Amino acid sequence: MTVSDALEEEPFEQHRNLLFAVAYRMLGTAADAEDAVQDAWLRWSAADRSEVTDPKAYLVRITTNVALDRLRSAQVRRETYVGPWLPEPMLTSPDVAEDAELSESVSMAMLVVLETLSPLERAVFVLKEVFGYPYAEIAKALDRSEQSVRQLGTRARKHVEARRPRFEAGGAERRAATERFRDAVLGGDINRLMEVLAPDVALWTDGGGKVRAALRSINGAAKVGRWLTAITGQRYAGVEPEDMQVRRVEINGEPALVVDGPDGPISTVTVDVDETGRVAAIHMVANPDKLQSVAAGRELPM
Repeated sequence: MTVSDALEEEPFEQHRNLLFAVAYRMLGTAADAEDAVQDAWLRWSAADRSEVTDPKAYLVRITTNVALDRLRSAQVRRETYVGPWLPEPMLTSPDVAEDAELSESVSMAMLVVLETLSPLERAVFVLKEVFGYPYAEIAKALDRSEQSVRQLGTRARKHVEARRPRFEAGGAERRAATERFRDAVLGGDINRLMEVLAPDVALWTDGGGKVRAALRSINGAAKVGRWLTAITGQRYAGVEPEDMQVRRVEINGEPALVVDGPDGPISTVTVDVDETGRVAAIHMVANPDKLQSVAAGRELPM
């Protein structure tokens, strides 16, 4: 590589983490986000740089549009997905959980809500609400009028507000709730578990048809408690219970649990907490295709 080539690459490498962060929030998986960033690189490398006055804005624009195209295709595939589709979990540094806005923007609950938006609504919401881009710049990126982009943003924000968790617990509260939940599940005591779960708790399990998982959400403390108690201490994903270990990590800006087998993670668990400190929602990802980032120890760039 020549010095000239290195200088041309520098803007892309400088903003690579930002591009991945945008693509991940739009697509929900690290693999799709990485592919989008790679496609953006190909377009960047073929572009006439002499006409690019703002490399960062240009790169965000092409990454957003690549992600939009991929999201439209992904939504079609997800219609035939076996069981609930959940975002791919990614590790985050502990300090992310202390930033409420940042942690919420990548939380499993938020990414699940973003799945219910149209691709354009999701793009506008991510760029405006997460990264703070002005509507005029978003309109230019999406090649749409500023008025239409404002309408998309308003609609997306109202949709998200109506579906996001009613209560946002602090980092210490979520850590305590996660640990109580872990201890109750591992203890196998249904009565203790019922004390930890909110009455209207909901559980989503994503096995992708590759490992055992519920094919739809499980709702209510009694049903969730019975399901969790039934699988505890049982062979899962080809791993015997005595070969499993549970560790607490930070995933998507929130305290979480990883269940490890001899060959790596077999499941991740994140929980949402209500105003009483009880678990209001549980997201369990066991599809092995979605555990590769956690297995590799890859952190989500913020």
